[in-house]
Amino acid sequence: MDNTSTSDIVIINGNSHPDLANMVADRMGLKNGGCSVFHKSNRETIVEISDSVRGKDIYIIQTGTKDANNNIMELLIMAYACKTSSARSIVGVIPYLPYSKQCKMRKRGCIVSKLLAKMMCTSGLTHIITMDLHQKEIQGFFDIPVDNLRASPFLLQYIQESIPEYRNSVIVARNPGVAKKANSYAERLRLGLAVIHGEQKEAESDEVDGRYSPPPTSAYSNLLGNSVEMCFPAAPRNSTPQHAPISSSSRQRTTSVSVGVPEHPVKVKPPLTIVGDVNGRIAIMVDDLIDDVQSFVAAAEMLKENGACKIYVLATHGLLSSDAPRLLDESCIDEIVVTNTIPHEIQKLQCHKIKTIDISILIAEAIRRIHNKESMSYLFRNVTLED
Repeated sequence: MDNTSTSDIVIINGNSHPDLANMVADRMGLKNGGCSVFHKSNRETIVEISDSVRGKDIYIIQTGTKDANNNIMELLIMAYACKTSSARSIVGVIPYLPYSKQCKMRKRGCIVSKLLAKMMCTSGLTHIITMDLHQKEIQGFFDIPVDNLRASPFLLQYIQESIPEYRNSVIVARNPGVAKKANSYAERLRLGLAVIHGEQKEAESDEVDGRYSPPPTSAYSNLLGNSVEMCFPAAPRNSTPQHAPISSSSRQRTTSVSVGVPEHPVKVKPPLTIVGDVNGRIAIMVDDLIDDVQSFVAAAEMLKENGACKIYVLATHGLLSSDAPRLLDESCIDEIVVTNTIPHEIQKLQCHKIKTIDISILIAEAIRRIHNKESMSYLFRNVTLED
């Protein structure tokens, strides 16, 4: 890359994605810094930085993979090692942020993304570069600047250049939660939109849980009555009322429920249905992450039943856990396109349908602009909140 002062910039990486780190360093005309990360026999993580980092800007490239916990510990230890070695700034380049799907409170759990953000800030990171967060609000968990890059320009370019007759395509959202993202793609490409509505699996709220035990209705009214009398004791019979009596019309405007807490109505989920026309057209499903692929396979089967001639799946992050490559290879999906934010070379050997888009040039340009204190607005041109 041009116009980059290389005297005070160091790029190091952990074990999560060394190929991406080397590609970024090559695009910037830099040599990958000397940092070795290994594990002892007791599985403790050891970090050794051979080059001097005093007074330099450090960029740690470490993404999330299926070994997320080790990836996180490696990143935290590398950041703290640079902090204690008097580095001027420490920027974490995390193309896929682990635990990003755990960004909401679920039953008795916790918001793990918030905990992870606090750990990263405490370890010494002064800036975060990531890509296509599962929820944009995750940026608010950090006390440091976060640049959430978008891979949509690369995916849109792939659709226009690599999908024959893409003008006969329709962008498909596999559930209503992805509808905004799919609509953004459809508007940019001037294509139609289809949404798959309904669920196959049971929702988490339907699971039996101890908190669903109803209160004892027989004793509830007595208990409530006693508490009311304790808080508001009855006035003496001969006492003068302090306030004007409540009129009958006021009582009529106040509705009351039966004894006890009213029960929420049961949520009835409809079967899978498609809102939109896909007959004789190319269906392109878009999402931010492909991990467990059962929902993608089920959606593809429904699209095929409704007349879709070809089915593509495009996503930023291809985690592809467990037997996802086998399921994709046996499915009616014609092609799966993901970026190289997560290494998936083994999965590509198991499924010939998986294609990869290189986004190292975007990360290299973001590092160059941050290091030279240039504006990042060029990388977010025409980007909407739905991307």
